[in-house]
This record gives sequence, C-alpha cells and structure tokens, in this order.
Amino acid sequence: MTFTETTGLVAAADGARLHWTALGDRERRPAVVLLHGGPGLPDYLAGIAPMIADLAPVYRYDQRGTGRSQWRGHHTLDRHIADLAGLLDAWGVPHAVLIGHSYGADLASRFCLAHPARVAAALLMCGPFTGDWRTGWRAERDRRMSPELRERLRELGDLAHRTEEQEVELLTLSWFPDHADPVRGRHLAAREARRRRPVNWAMNTELGAENRADPLDGHLGELRDRLPARTEILGGADDPRPLASLASLAHRLGVELTAIEGAGHEPWLERPDLVRARLRRFVRDAVGA
Repeated sequence: MTFTETTGLVAAADGARLHWTALGDRERRPAVVLLHGGPGLPDYLAGIAPMIADLAPVYRYDQRGTGRSQWRGHHTLDRHIADLAGLLDAWGVPHAVLIGHSYGADLASRFCLAHPARVAAALLMCGPFTGDWRTGWRAERDRRMSPELRERLRELGDLAHRTEEQEVELLTLSWFPDHADPVRGRHLAAREARRRRPVNWAMNTELGAENRADPLDGHLGELRDRLPARTEILGGADDPRPLASLASLAHRLGVELTAIEGAGHEPWLERPDLVRARLRRFVRDAVGA
C-alpha cells in the first residue's frame, strides 16, 4: 500500500525549528505520534510508520538538537514536553495516540502527566524502566560481551574526541547486546550506528541527569490516574534491560504488558511481523478503525 508522506518545519516557542514527517491521510483523527528514544538520537522510527499508516496518520519528528531539528543550548524535560504540545497544535491534532520507544516512552509518560487531555491512547515500548533496573541491565550487557569487547568499549568511551569511525565503533559495541541474536545484532547495530548520526551527547547527558534527579518512579501514582484508559506496555523478552522492571511497572499502573519473544530492545527489527500485528491491533482499537 502506498501512503502520502509530508514533511515540514515548526518553530517552537523559543525559535527552535523542529523537523517533522507525516505518513498517511492527515485529515483523519486522532493521529498517531511516534516518539523516538535516545535521548540525543535523531528519529529512527521510519520503519514503524508504514505498519499503521492505513489506520491513522502517523507523525514523527526529530527532537530538538537531533537530525534535521537544529538547536544549541540547554535541554530540559519540560522543554521537550512543550515541543510536543506545540507540534500537536501546529498539526491541528487536539489529542493523539502516543507510541514512545525507550526514552520516547519516558517522554510519552511525562507528557501524559502534563497534558492528560491531549492523549487518546499510549503504547509504551521498551520503557520506561523504573526501580533499580540498571544493575541487571549492566550485568546482562556485560554477559553478552567478551572481556575484549568490554575493554574496547571502555577505551572508546574514555576518548575526549573520537573520529567518525571510532564513533560508529562505539555505538556498534554499545548497541549490539540490545538484540536477542548476537550475530544478527552485530550487523543491525553497525547499520544503525551509521544511520543514527550524529549523536547529541550533551542532550543525552542533560536529560539523563534530570531524569535521575527526578525519576518517574516518584510520579507513578499520579501517572496511573492520568494515563488514558487505553494504555499498554510492549517489551522485548530478550532485552538486556530487565523485563521484570516493565512487568512491575505494568502492575503498578494497572496496564497490560506484551512481551515479544525472540526480540530485544528494538523488537520491530527482529520480529517485525509480531510487532506489526500488535501495533495494528492497538491502533485499530485506539482510533476505532
């Protein structure tokens, strides 16, 4: 099926120009908005949009300071929440179906806290992770890497300046343990390390620090009250980030959790058919298609 793709720029309240892409019939409501992760990466969810664009228009955008959305300055969670609200206004979308991946799931959750009336439904994919999930993640990531690869990753991370090839190597080593199949995961990680460039490391550091200073864990009661009735969590059963963390979150929020077997942190890359079926069911129910 062929869909119409539209692109544009929206000026945020502070003048930052945000680049967006839409796929499908933009007259239909509600619309779906895909929120990519990172933080600090450009949008990488283009492969998901065609899975559901016949059910609703699908919007994506590069978060400020990434991809084709240029920005120099300090990053805050409130600023990124305001960006999403401003984009919805510019698109003429009073309320949206949010699908957030990884950090994008954190952003979707915090947007629900700030603007619950603007969210028709929410699918939190491979995030947000709460509690002491990092201990289990680091242990499993290290288990999936040889001592030599762990040492090389440390060496690259300690460099004050990296060449382009060193940056790609760093990202490849960082990302390949995220996949269920280590051999295919190495190929996928190397491919995405060249596509998802450049990384805004300052944005990653600033938003990561703010998220740790004011973790979502302290807002789960309020989040449960403000989430739309149709909210679900989807995770990869073989994500090195503990699936138990998502299960605990789903229990505390009173929402359904679906685990995609044979998939890691980016399940649509490893099990596209299963993810497509789940996304289509969720969006179809959310928009009444």
